[in-house]
Amino acid sequence: MNKDQEEDFADFVRAASPRLLTSAWMLCGDPHVAEELVQESLARVYVHWRRARADNPTAYARRVLVNLHTDRWRTRRREVLTDSVPDTNPSPGPRVALGLDLDLAQSLQALPRRERECVVLRHYLDLSEKDTAATLGVSTGTVKSSTSRGLAALRAALTEGEPNHV
Repeated sequence: MNKDQEEDFADFVRAASPRLLTSAWMLCGDPHVAEELVQESLARVYVHWRRARADNPTAYARRVLVNLHTDRWRTRRREVLTDSVPDTNPSPGPRVALGLDLDLAQSLQALPRRERECVVLRHYLDLSEKDTAATLGVSTGTVKSSTSRGLAALRAALTEGEPNHV
């Protein structure tokens, strides 16, 4: 890469990093994992900077980020055999009042992966249905149905029980 391309990439990183980091945090729910995802995404964009720069580098980086998140999710969900059955009953304790951002983050993490990705891409990143479908590699109908189910689950989770700030 020549000096101009490196400067362009550095400018891109400064401009896109905060939005990518927030997107990654909303997808995975862990700030440390989000930082790793963004760092790996930017490293992969750097390798293909000439091609990414010519089209839409932000969309390219976002696609890489979502793909890395999906890969991480797939490798983590391996089945582990144990001698005892885990307790699946939730604790009956009172709901702890949290700030809106923590309520939202916890509620997003409770969604299935595809619904969470659709909600974040459509409503946080403000992508169209078509762009979201292209980013995730699914049909527009899948984006519509996943977004609808995800928003319904978020509404239910954030308004259940006692009235709160949502």
